[in-house]
Parts: sequence; C-alpha cells; structure tokens
Amino acid sequence: MIEVDDSNRVRVVRMNRPRARNAMNEMMWDGTAQAFIDAATDPAIAVVVLTGVGEAFSAGQDIHEMAAGADGSLTRGRHGFSGLANTLVSFPKPFLCAVNGIGVGFGATVVGLADLVFMSSTARLKCPFSDLGIAPELASTVTFPDLVGRQQAMWALLSSEWLNAEQCREMGLAFAVCPPDRLMEITMDHARLLAAKPISSLVATKRLVLDGIEDRIAGAIKREGSVLGELIGGPANREALQAFAEKRPPDFSRVDQEGR
Repeated sequence: MIEVDDSNRVRVVRMNRPRARNAMNEMMWDGTAQAFIDAATDPAIAVVVLTGVGEAFSAGQDIHEMAAGADGSLTRGRHGFSGLANTLVSFPKPFLCAVNGIGVGFGATVVGLADLVFMSSTARLKCPFSDLGIAPELASTVTFPDLVGRQQAMWALLSSEWLNAEQCREMGLAFAVCPPDRLMEITMDHARLLAAKPISSLVATKRLVLDGIEDRIAGAIKREGSVLGELIGGPANREALQAFAEKRPPDFSRVDQEGR
C-alpha cells in the first residue's frame, strides 16, 4: 500500500490504495512513517516526496476503520497516526508534497508540515473535522495560521469546505500549481535540484528556518491528540459516522440540543 522509490538522492513515497482514494489505514500509517524514519538517517537520501497513486492524493483516515474502533485507529499498529505525525514534525530533510488529487483530513493537513507543496490544477483540499464532529490534527492549528493567517485558517479548519488548487496557492498552502500531466515532472525537477546540494546544508537550513516553530508544532500535536481523544466516539462523532453509514446528512443540531 506504500511504495518507495529511490533515485538520484530523492525518495518518492507513494500512497497506493487508489480504490479507497488512498485512505489511511493501519498499514498506510505504518508504511509511510517507516519510509520517512528510514530516509531521515539514510546518507543516500537528501529529499523525500510524498504523493498518491490514482485520482486522489489521500482521503485521510479510513472512515470504516474509525467507525470500527473508538480510538479511530490513531494509535494502532507499530507507528499509527501519532507515530507518523511525530516523524513528520521532526523530519530533518526537505519534504515535498505532490498533491495529485483530492486531499481530505490528513491529505490536507499534511501540506502544513511539508517544506514545498506542488498541486495539480485539478486537486482540492478539505479539512472535514467539523463534518465528522471532531477537531483538527497534524498540528494544523499552528501550521495553517502560520501559512495563511488566522482568518483563512479558521475558514479552512472550521467550515469543512473544499479549497481548490488556485485558492491554496493564493492562500499560501501551495508553492506551485501544475498541469496534472506535469505535476511529478515539476515536483521532481525541484526535488532533484535540492538533492544535489549537501545534506548537511539542507538539514542546517531547515533547522534554522523552523527554529522556535518546532516546539509550537510539537505542542499542537499533543493538544490536538488530547482533544481528538475526547471527541472521537463522542455524540457528534457518533452521529457523523452513523450518518455516513446511512448515507444521509448528519443532524448535529439534535445532538447539540440533547447534549448526548
């Protein structure tokens, strides 16, 4: 489900579960985390590119797995979601995203941790947390305001509305918007240019740029995890998952009024 391809000091990590729109399950969390963990200390890898196979970048947490367990599969497996989150936060080398299609949940918030984001002109991002009766994750409560400003971040994180590629570029969530058939070509051109530099310089520069931000991001990861633990399996989340299973809009007004 996770494919890794190394060439010219660039590691490409492909989320390959196209029939599920690359939704993240236990194997996907673990495989992605391990690919980054290995790359962090591999002297033959200078840059990592994350992308998806098929029409989607990533549809985020597998809703069927979330519905199957109260913890939403966030801590299962060798690394789980939490392990991947911590790995990406501390990843020392340049990390690029090539967003080839829709990015939902993790598929949207991960761009906040990337150093450069390239989006297909047909790609879209969505932070669906309010639709699911939960709260944001992957330090997006810090990275999004830093990248796009408080009000733009509030809209993205509160509304569960789609953001198209051009909106993402204008807001600051994307470095470049590319024709779909040239997305990987353009991304790899930039990745190879960076990979030709000394790793020591790349790592030092990234560390200096993020100095003072890493602690805030790590703190956000912990706070978000605590709040998610409270909300996952709660009344609003149960209503959202039940509505998803029944293919109907959730009725949060009833949940809020009944307080259950």
